[in-house]
Amino acid sequence: MKNIKVGQQEFGKDKLFIIAGPCVIEKESIMMETAEKLKKMAERLDLPFIFKSSYIKDNRSSVEFYPGPGLEEGLKMLQKIKDTFDVPVISDVHQASEVNAAAEVLDVIQIPAYLCMQTSLVTAAAKTQKAINVKHGQFLAPENMIKPVQKIEHFGNKNIMVTERGYVFGYNDLIVDPRSFYELQQTGYPVVFDITHCIRKYGIPSSDPSGGTRQYLGPIARAGVAAGIDGIFIESHPDCTNALCDAASQYPLDQLEEFLKPLIEIHHIEKQTRK
Repeated sequence: MKNIKVGQQEFGKDKLFIIAGPCVIEKESIMMETAEKLKKMAERLDLPFIFKSSYIKDNRSSVEFYPGPGLEEGLKMLQKIKDTFDVPVISDVHQASEVNAAAEVLDVIQIPAYLCMQTSLVTAAAKTQKAINVKHGQFLAPENMIKPVQKIEHFGNKNIMVTERGYVFGYNDLIVDPRSFYELQQTGYPVVFDITHCIRKYGIPSSDPSGGTRQYLGPIARAGVAAGIDGIFIESHPDCTNALCDAASQYPLDQLEEFLKPLIEIHHIEKQTRK
């Protein structure tokens, strides 16, 4: 398994790592509070950490729902977080035309699950030579994730993570298949488990409490770590009820540290058993 370097930290080596932050960039006070608390928490737990928040959520189910501040203002906010707290930052890109501007700020460029096979987007991101997090499409067999990985490698970029976020199963539901962790590991790159997106209930607004099944986060996170993942992707917010996106699935910021502690222990045991 290759390790990748983001900033001054290695990801995928010995320690469980986390990608965490609000789903979408909101007002500055919320963003700064969340980033500061996450940074301090990661230091206490000795976890490599990447701050995540999206400048645009381009797959909202209604044009009336908050999409984020946009590319320019969103990148300014991420740059301020990066400079203030000395943490690497990640956000999704949706069009090839965004990539160069995003690469000036982002330490990791994220390819959304719906767009993981979009060659123009993937190759534009690869050419920046920034670290790339490719999210596994809900429609794609896990062994086929080698295809977007190879597109990135084609441009000499081997700073790659692959992220599992569940499969469409029937209507309006996502299911995590533990076999996918094994298949994603075959790419040779660190495997991340996006636990908060895979508990969303499609077709229900995320502001509705029934739009997420947060009660399953603990069991699926523990199962994923035991199955050999390297990192946890978890969206977290200081006031989930009033979050402007994915309110029903983000994890309460003040509970996150205790949530992560058993996962660190399981990861330590799992790493010792890897062959």
